Amino acid sequence: MADDIDREQPGGGAAGASGEGDFSTLFLRHLPVNGTAVSTMGDLLGNETLSATDAQAARLDELQFDLGEGPCWDALRYRRPILEPDIQQRPQRVWAAFSPAISGQDVGALFAFPMLIGPLKIGAVDMYARDAVSLDREQTMRAAQLTDIVARRVLQQALGPLAEDAKETEGKYSRRIVHQATGMVLAQLGISPEDAHMVIRAHAFSTDQTMMDVSREILEGRLDFSLPENADEGF
Repeated sequence: MADDIDREQPGGGAAGASGEGDFSTLFLRHLPVNGTAVSTMGDLLGNETLSATDAQAARLDELQFDLGEGPCWDALRYRRPILEPDIQQRPQRVWAAFSPAISGQDVGALFAFPMLIGPLKIGAVDMYARDAVSLDREQTMRAAQLTDIVARRVLQQALGPLAEDAKETEGKYSRRIVHQATGMVLAQLGISPEDAHMVIRAHAFSTDQTMMDVSREILEGRLDFSLPENADEGF
């Protein structure tokens, strides 16, 4: 699946931002949906649609940004997919403003998957189908796996300049400190070393600190990224 994303061409969706890869089209090839949008949401990277396959997908994102509610916000809040296989006739959730806004539109099903890396809330992928349709367990797992891959690519692109600055300033001692802190984050969250390193970078980015400063806080026990036991719920 990662190879599929590598083959995507930048700027191919109905909405794009600064040449990011058109990650949204990837989901159409693997899932029974008609449109997809990939967006950053929340304090870390701000609210922005990075890629959308069509105007309807972009509009659904825009509505959720404007209204501050909808499946993408809930997916991030609860850290799990929000699945609405028949949102017009038999909705499982009713949003005070979002539900009336899409009533009667050519949207029969909506699915939102959170983009998460450890405790970091990157954004969400939302997909729609014109007719009511359900995702089976295999399709839900596939969508979640694709979303995880996209989340890493989005964060890597966002933090790219920070990584280059860090390479110019770090010495052997600071690299050792960051390496030790990465190991602690890995143990706290049960994620890969690459993801643990990105968690540290993202926290440094969001708090306007250096990676060295954040790493010291981790090693001194002043910063712990461990998630609450009930933070991640199943599908």
